[in-house]
Amino acid sequence: MMKLPVLWQTALLLAASNVFMTFAWYAHLKNLNDRPWWIAALASWGIALFEYLLQVPANRIGHSELSLPQLKILQEVISLTVFIPFVVFYMHQPLKLDYLWAGLCILGAVYFIFRS
Repeated sequence: MMKLPVLWQTALLLAASNVFMTFAWYAHLKNLNDRPWWIAALASWGIALFEYLLQVPANRIGHSELSLPQLKILQEVISLTVFIPFVVFYMHQPLKLDYLWAGLCILGAVYFIFRS
């Protein structure tokens, strides 16, 4: 069986981690808005456990070939890529042109951090 390259392993694990992270950070604003903050915090911590179970191996795998700044920029790109559909489809917020501009800024960061 063919093994995925380190960059792909890292990106896929970080993407899955970011789904959990995004829900842990923001879903309580929709789902637990009528509950005390500490209930939302406990629920978020429970979700965040799964984030860390994916994020820690992702960073350890990624660090075998990527620098720490490259890992961070990759994380930010994936975070925005996960966050925008979450905001639009789950939280029912309008899609804004500002998301495109933010994405282009991050794309510039990707270019500068990964160039030789």
